Amino acid sequence: MNETTRVRELRALIASHKRWDIAFGIVGLLALMVGVLTFAVLFMQMVIDGAPRLSWDFFTNFPSRKPDQAGILSAMVGSTLVMFVTAMVAVPLGVGAGVYLEEYAPRNWMTDLIEINVTNLAGVPSIVYGLLALGLFVYGFGLGQSILTAGLTLALLILPVVIVATREAIRSIPGAIREGAYALGATKWQTTSDHILPYARGGILTGVIIGMSRAIGETAPVITIGALTFIAFLPPSPVSMEFPFLSFEWIMSPFTVMPIQMFNWTSRPEAAFHHNAAAAGLVLVVMTLSMNALAIYIRYRLRKNLKW
Repeated sequence: MNETTRVRELRALIASHKRWDIAFGIVGLLALMVGVLTFAVLFMQMVIDGAPRLSWDFFTNFPSRKPDQAGILSAMVGSTLVMFVTAMVAVPLGVGAGVYLEEYAPRNWMTDLIEINVTNLAGVPSIVYGLLALGLFVYGFGLGQSILTAGLTLALLILPVVIVATREAIRSIPGAIREGAYALGATKWQTTSDHILPYARGGILTGVIIGMSRAIGETAPVITIGALTFIAFLPPSPVSMEFPFLSFEWIMSPFTVMPIQMFNWTSRPEAAFHHNAAAAGLVLVVMTLSMNALAIYIRYRLRKNLKW
């Protein structure tokens, strides 16, 4: 009798836990649908308002006081150059810092302090980075309101993301890889460069692309450092006809980016400018989703080709 009672109680307990599992699944699904449906509604409204403005002229024209003649050429070029500087600064520093912290740094209170600060920096509001860049790069180093300043600012913004992604990717590598390399006489650097980084590159690239997709949509930091809201010219070309055929004048040029251009148009009272902002937002969303899709594809392909 006691055994039968225990079985019944156990079955009742299991059934109760299953009901809680079902309830939690339903709540999670509803929460997911709220986010997905909200994004879908906003995206469809953006498509309805902005799709009619998408044309070749919209991509090749400069901003204008006439909404039907305005375009995003200077904003797209500015965003591209700023993202290039951001990647050139954030990727080497972030990957190098992640490799050092995970493979070389001694385990002591200093390393723990650095790890805590890196994790906390990933959650700092972007406006704080803008204020830091304003005091450090604009006034401290005298770089002015230039593409270089914007690239360095956004590089600081995504640097913690790249560091954390690099460390997580390295941690996912089985210890047998390291032990096998050491058993064959490989040095620390040979193990890291020839075995650890190749296996971890999928996760590292995913973190880099996700960080870049965050940086491309940031507005507060670039407004803080003085990005122009209206610019009707392009920076100097990085390619020169004279030796060494490269020019770096563009790096100190004034700039604007896609979010700033959208902010400028949405502040105008005319509805036509709002449609331009919706079209620019549609382009920016497509660019961001493409970067995230590329990150997923790269991770899938690299992990598929790995052989442990």
